[in-house]
This record gives sequence, C-alpha cells and structure tokens, in this order.
Amino acid sequence: MKEQEQITSISLKQYAEESYLNYAMYVILDRALPNIGDGLKPVQRRILYAMSELGLDAGSKYKKSARTVGDVIGKFHPHGDGAAYEAMVLMAQNFSFKYPFVDGQGNWGSQDDPKSFAAMRYTESKLTKFANLLISELKSGTVDWQPNFDGSLLEPVIFPAKLPSILLNGTSGIAVGMATDIPSHNINEIIDATVHLIDNPKSQLVDLLKIINGPDFSNNSPIIASKDELNEIYSTGKGGFKAQAQWAQDKNQIVINALPYQASGSKILEQIADQMLKKKIPMVVDLTDEGDHKEPVRLVITLKSNRVNAEDVMNHLFASTDLQKNYRVNMNLISLKGGPKVFSLVDLLKEWLVFRKETVIRKLEHRLDQVNDRLHILEGLLIVYLDLDKVIKIIRESDEPKKDIITAFKLSDIQANAILEIRLRQLAKLEQIKLEQERDTLVAEQTDIEKILSSKARLKTLIKNELIEIKDEFGEERKSPIREATEAKVFSEEETLVTEPITVVLSAAGWIRSAKGHEIDPSSLSYRGEDVLQDYGRGKSNQVSVFLDSNGKAYSLASHSLPSARGMGDPITGRVSADSGVKFISSLIGNDEDKFMIMNTAGYGYISEFKNMVSNKKSGKAFMKIPHEADLLKAIKVRDDHLYIAAVSNIGRLLIFKIDELPILGKGKGNKIINIPTAKFIAKEELMTHAQLVSEASSLRIESGKRFLTLKLKDLENYISTRAKRGNMLPQGYRKVDKMIEEVELEVKED
Repeated sequence: MKEQEQITSISLKQYAEESYLNYAMYVILDRALPNIGDGLKPVQRRILYAMSELGLDAGSKYKKSARTVGDVIGKFHPHGDGAAYEAMVLMAQNFSFKYPFVDGQGNWGSQDDPKSFAAMRYTESKLTKFANLLISELKSGTVDWQPNFDGSLLEPVIFPAKLPSILLNGTSGIAVGMATDIPSHNINEIIDATVHLIDNPKSQLVDLLKIINGPDFSNNSPIIASKDELNEIYSTGKGGFKAQAQWAQDKNQIVINALPYQASGSKILEQIADQMLKKKIPMVVDLTDEGDHKEPVRLVITLKSNRVNAEDVMNHLFASTDLQKNYRVNMNLISLKGGPKVFSLVDLLKEWLVFRKETVIRKLEHRLDQVNDRLHILEGLLIVYLDLDKVIKIIRESDEPKKDIITAFKLSDIQANAILEIRLRQLAKLEQIKLEQERDTLVAEQTDIEKILSSKARLKTLIKNELIEIKDEFGEERKSPIREATEAKVFSEEETLVTEPITVVLSAAGWIRSAKGHEIDPSSLSYRGEDVLQDYGRGKSNQVSVFLDSNGKAYSLASHSLPSARGMGDPITGRVSADSGVKFISSLIGNDEDKFMIMNTAGYGYISEFKNMVSNKKSGKAFMKIPHEADLLKAIKVRDDHLYIAAVSNIGRLLIFKIDELPILGKGKGNKIINIPTAKFIAKEELMTHAQLVSEASSLRIESGKRFLTLKLKDLENYISTRAKRGNMLPQGYRKVDKMIEEVELEVKED
C-alpha cells in the first residue's frame, strides 16, 4: 500500500506573509533596483549580454533590434517583448541616458515624445564604445555566472564595470515598498572623485563635493539647488533638486534652447498657450516652436514690448509649467551583500571601489592562471625541441607514444598532449625562437601580475590608471550649470491685469457694477426701477472690492470681475452667500493699509485697515458686532490729514473729537463715538445718523432739507469735546440733518 502524502498545514497569515515577501524580494532584486557594481537592472544586463553574444560590438554592423529582443526573451528574460524593447530603447536615447549603451539606427523617439520610437522590426542597433567599459572583461574570470531561467545557458550575475556607471547615467525604479531615483553625473567629476578616494581613503564628503558639483544632464538644463540641498542629497542619499529651462532674451523675445530632463516641448507649449488663452500672461503676445534638426529645442516667447521684465515672466512660467521640474533623489541600490541599501556618496564610491578591487584581483588571478598554464606548456615544448629526433622516433615506433614521451622527458599529461598536437611546420628552428620569445614575454607578465597581487599600492595604481585612461577617452565638460535660484512664483491675478482707475457702484437693492475712471458721477447712472445709489468706492482694477452688509459681515470680490457700468450690473447675492433679508450698506476699495471708519446707529465704531475686511470665503467674514436694533452706517475712508471725527444724532446733537481717540481694531463692536442713552435708543427716540471726518483745511457742510450750513474748523469749537460725550445742539432749523459733507477745495466726500 502506498504511503499517504504528508500534508503540512500553515496559517493563511503565514502563507500571505511568505508569499508577499518572496514577491517583494523578487521585484527588488530581479526587476526594479540596480546593482551597485555595474549600475544595471537585470533586464538591462541581459539585453547588453545578448547583444554581446550576437557580436554586436561597437565596431560591428547594425542588426535588427527584433533579433536582439528575441534572444533576450528567449534565452534570458522570459517577459513581454514590448517591455524588453522599451528597456533597450531607453539605453539608446541620449536624452534618457547621458552615456547610452546602445547605438541605435532609425526612429528611437525624441525628447518631445520619448515613446514615439518605431517598432523593433524597423530599428537596428549595436553596442556603443561606452558599453564596452562594462562588458570587455566579462570573459576574463571576473564575475560569477548563473543558470538562465530554464537552466540551458549561463548568464553573468553582474558585469565587471570599469567605472561607477550608476552615477553616470542614473536610474529610476519602483519596487515593493521602496524606490530608487539617481540622477546622472558628469564622467570627469565622478572619475576625479573616485581617483581622489583611491589616493585618500579617509576623505570626507566635503572633500568630494569640491570635485563633484552636483547632478549633470545631457541637455544643458541648469540645476537649481543650494549647497545645503546638495549636501543633504549626498550625505543621506535622499533629497531633491530642480532643473530649469535654459533661456536668453533677444529684444522683446525669450528664446528657450534647453528643457529640463524628460520635459516635453509640446506639452510646455500647450501649458503656455492655455495661460495665454485664459489671459493669465497678458504680456505674452506670441508663442512659436522654431526647433529643427540642427537646433532641436528652440521655443520663442514674444513679449508685448522690451519694457516687460523677462525674468518675471520666466519666473512665473517656471512655477506654472514644466519649464521647471522637480527631481527626487533616493540612492537605493543592491549592495555587494545582496540586499537593498540607501547609499551616501562616500559610501557608494567606497563600496564600488571594493567591487572594482575584487574584480581586478579576479581578472589578474585568471590571467595569471592562463600565463602559468601556457608557460607550463612552453616549458614542455622547449624541452622537446632539444631532441626532436627522439620525439619523432617515439611517435613512429611506440604503441603508446604519449606515455612514452611523458616517461622519456619527465613531462606532464598536458605537456605531452601539446607535443602530440604539434604540426610538422612548427618543428622549424624559427618556431623554437618564437616559443622562447613568448616564454620570456609571459615570464615578464607573470612577474608583473604577481607584483601587483602582492602589493595594495600597485593594485590601487592599476585601478587609478584605468580610470584616468577612460577619462582621457570619454571625458567631457559639465553641461548643466549649478545655480541657486529664488523660489519661482506665479503671477497673482492682480499682477496680470491692466491696472486702470475704476469706480465700484453699489445700489440700494444690492446690485453691483464697475465703471472705468474716477470722473463718473455714480448718481447719474441708470438704475433698475425704483432702485437708487447706495454707495460707491474709487480705486484701481487690480484691487479688491469689499461690501459690508447690515449684519456687519464683509464680503470680498475681485474688482476686475465686476460687471460693467454700461449695464445695470448683477445682484451681489449671486456672487456671495449672504444671510436672507440683509441689506448691503457700503462699497469699499483700497490697498491693505488703507483705513476706514466703521460705525452704527447705536453710536459705536472703530477704525480698521482694509486688509481686515478681506476674506476668500464666499460666505464672508464677521467684521462688526452690531448692537440689537442698530443699523450699520456707511463706512468712511480715512486720509492721513484727517484730524477730527464729527458725529450727529437724529435730534441734532453734534459732537466733534480728535480722530486718535477712536481705536484701530481688526474687528469687533468698537468704542462709543457719541453718547446715545440706551433707553432712548431702545425706544428709537435717539440714534446716531451721520458721521464725517474733517481736516484742518476742510469744511463741514450740514444739509437740512433745502437749507445748508458750512462750518470751518474754527466755527466748530463749540462742538469739540472728547469721545463718547453727548455733544451740543445745532442751531434751530439745522437739527434734522439729511447729509454731512466734508468739503476740501473742489473735492467733495459724502457720507
């Protein structure tokens, strides 16, 4: 009877944890994160290896990319052909890789649209000279090998890179629970820093940052980062920086000739055009793309005139378009120990040097083994050449020539095989001389290798000289300048407006509108039905308008958004969320620091700055606490030359006091202006009806019906007292005040 299969039970929790962990590690190690040694992800390494095996080195002819992709997915990377080809395309794009590994022929996409590349059946490719720096030592015993996915072939675990390529091309990737984002750098700076670290192993970050200025892109776009930001990036392995478009001004045109890394020119044009359409940048009148094959990036922004500040325009566009992009840095790599780790710059270069040292040692040991093996053979061959006749005789007469040769000349099995494989033409005297020369050369090489392997200093010198040679061949000057820039800021809505004087009009029924200029008489405008003028304010179109309602709430609206005074206007209730049944009392406009006197019929009030009334809320903000049964009076703008406040009650009591006696508040009930007895106010027998501000040069005009009384400051002495007094009675016939007006030369201000 067959033994029953053993079934092991585990909890769902344990199974889920183990499965997730296995998947996460697979993604991290086999897909998303590059290895610190060669700076490559597995798919990139497999593509380059497949191309190498196909003989597609820099000096060979191009082959169809489909051939390479077929070998990649068939032999090493059993995933979709599209994903493999896209990874190959990235390594061919000089705007994606600063130092491309693949030399492509055909349409490989453009910076404007990186994914516009042709299908792999149309493109051709081979390796670049730069890729040779990663794979040239592959067959020199430098790396370990592992079976491919089906065990039919071997593939390298890693490439024996001759330089820290991860910092040169950078990379990005998303794994499970982690990511990597490494920017590209300049090859000269990275090699110089590595050489410096070889010579000075105890160097600190501050020493390396004297050599490495920061990231470097292939398209000349300036890097925007402070010293502190760069220090954070390279000390912690994490941080961020910005890159901006490169631009210059030519008269009234802004010419952009370099875009940030991975920024799309067509998308940027759309972003700017959209702002032009929405009139967010009225100073820009035209936008063209003048790029061609000679100059791929050339965006021209035409300004209204030479007087427009181009820096301000670009600063706005940096903040509102992809002309400025943010880049994250997370130097997360697979370390030599086999797990993910976030590296600082110093630790990264030090660990790569450990990798390179081990690689070079393995290469030297491998070569030494080859030299020793060849010298062993040469030793046997040269022994035989001393007595060729004996060798020939043994071969002709012996049943077991190999065994007899080993016995006769005291040779090894390997030496005997080499002798038996000698061709007749190689028995010439000249061949013996060549063998002796080869032996001498190999002995010298053997000595050199052994000296290097036995000396740390010689090993360091070898690695350093290799790096210097690479720099001599592939070195280039930095393309991206490093700048410290002020924070880019979009234009405020007011900054984009054409500033012009306006008069904001509020009707008694709560309709609002705006008229151009300050010369217009608001009372002369047409009003709907029995509606009349309630209040008005004069200011500029780029200022905010504030409307106060009978509940003491303040509502803010952009003045330029108000309907034109050519029509009847719009009801304010359509723009704000006011309480039902409220009446709008005042229309104000001004700058933040402008002051206004706010008051009510109960005789209370205060002075407040305009900014205290401004609110972004549609429902407004509570501004003045109004006593029960009291009504809000029209607000009055305060000038610097105003000295006195004049207040009058409905029974004709006039009180004048100094303006500095009334406090400046942000909001609230305020202080008593004129003394209105509470009992009389509740009985509606007495209340404050009008107030006005008076300067030393102005007069106070009091209108009562058809009669009026004009009083200069000297005529008001009888009414001057301190705040909160009852005031004195006006003359008979003027006690029922309809209006109080401040007269200043030709300028008239009404309450």
